[in-house]
Amino acid sequence: MIPGRILYRVRQFWNALFLVPSRDDLELVTQELTTEQMFLFRQMHRSEQAHSLRVMRAVMNASDIFSVEQRKYLRQAALLHDVGKTRFPLRLWERVLIVLVKALMPDSLHEWGEGEPRGWRRAFVVARQHPLWGAQMAAEAGSPPLAVSLIERHQELLDPAAETLEDRLLRLLQSADHQV
Repeated sequence: MIPGRILYRVRQFWNALFLVPSRDDLELVTQELTTEQMFLFRQMHRSEQAHSLRVMRAVMNASDIFSVEQRKYLRQAALLHDVGKTRFPLRLWERVLIVLVKALMPDSLHEWGEGEPRGWRRAFVVARQHPLWGAQMAAEAGSPPLAVSLIERHQELLDPAAETLEDRLLRLLQSADHQV
């Protein structure tokens, strides 16, 4: 890992321990999400909520080229992109393990992420499958198809030449997710 990435991970670990959304943050979320979506958001761990809020703010600041409706769906996807992790909540040490395996043995992370979330593979399955689970949960909560697709694809390796509207929105979401 390069030094900047190490600093990012240290900051991410610190935030997981101590960062919680403020009352103002939660008020902002209620303006963006429906009641059903808000139920999903509230199921997430406080540090995941705070992370999702940072992702949403980052996409808010960079999405002026899209329509009002497209920006709303992007903000909803930013707020709910990790909601699938609530199916099998991860402990902090499991999150650290995922980051280490991803950095040191990325092929193993992919392989170990298949199957059922049981035993020693549990954390890896959650890491790999949470986008699909989150998309399913968001769809069941009545989220628009574009937001659902962005949630499902948020960890997808995106072709740099991809230029559809959805791909441009996805690229923005992924960039924000990896920066905050």
